[in-house]
Amino acid sequence: MPSKRLEGKTAIVTGASRGIGREIALLLAREGANLVLTARNLEALEALAAEIEQAGGVKPLCFSLDVKNAEKVEELADKTLDKYKRVDILVNNAGVTKDGLFVRMTESDWDEVLDTNLKGAFLCMRAVSKIMMKQRAGKIINIASVIGLVGNAGQANYAASKAGIIALTKSVAKELGSRNVLVNAVAPGFIETEMTQALAPEAKDKILKAIPVGFFGKPADVAQAVLFLASEESNFITGQVITVDGGMVML
Repeated sequence: MPSKRLEGKTAIVTGASRGIGREIALLLAREGANLVLTARNLEALEALAAEIEQAGGVKPLCFSLDVKNAEKVEELADKTLDKYKRVDILVNNAGVTKDGLFVRMTESDWDEVLDTNLKGAFLCMRAVSKIMMKQRAGKIINIASVIGLVGNAGQANYAASKAGIIALTKSVAKELGSRNVLVNAVAPGFIETEMTQALAPEAKDKILKAIPVGFFGKPADVAQAVLFLASEESNFITGQVITVDGGMVML
């Protein structure tokens, strides 16, 4: 039997309670990683941790976290280090949407999305990068979006936050590369989640026509891209954006 690709590695996954984050956590656990899972919904995290343990994985450490809170983010990094003595992988998946037309968008809706999606990623990266630099090894994977590459009507705040994550990824990759800390992003397209399930049939049809492969992706498709970037197979890759979108965006 082949060895697990992340055996002995410690990974932090933010926004792990549902959707893409949950699928990432399950896959990393199956590949042998020790997990630290964060979300605002601690009950959902603990249910996921129990599922991982029942499947034969190491029970994850669960941490209730609002990624906008710098003090709590530093506490997360400290507790991970205390328990596992290192941090090998960070997956910045936590994010929110507050959609609306730009001319009617409130400052609070703008601030909530930018602070959670972009500032939250910055805080988590800053906290773990100090540890990874001392180790002279680490993988940071930021979950962006194709919306950050091409924009989308009604999502000015979300698009700005995800474009910011892409620029942040590239900048930090240049700063940390000499310490063997690799920083990349995954930009999902339309994935089968609660959001896409709620779309009207005509809206789904319109989106599908823009996807060359003709179908929505699954959370597992995104998780597989994250696993590749977290594994030893990506040791010469940094500052890149992998689109997981069925060919919807080709740049």
